[in-house]
Amino acid sequence: MPLFLLHNRHTAGDCGVVFAAFRGFSSPLRHTAALATCRGGGHEIWWHTTAADAGAALTQLPRYVAASTTATRVERIDTP
Repeated sequence: MPLFLLHNRHTAGDCGVVFAAFRGFSSPLRHTAALATCRGGGHEIWWHTTAADAGAALTQLPRYVAASTTATRVERIDTP
């Protein structure tokens, strides 16, 4: 199954809404670790997930969050 990096950008004013959007939304991303810059003022979040394609990866996010998220197919490599 392909691996995707989901990258969300939002404003400081939308920060709480992005997190609240997950309440009641069934997703394999809920209660998992993500990387974020919100506490430092950057207001970006990155998740990694598997999905058949980019569209399927975005459906793992609430619609409000997915609208401001990009899905990039990535692969793991060993750094020499």
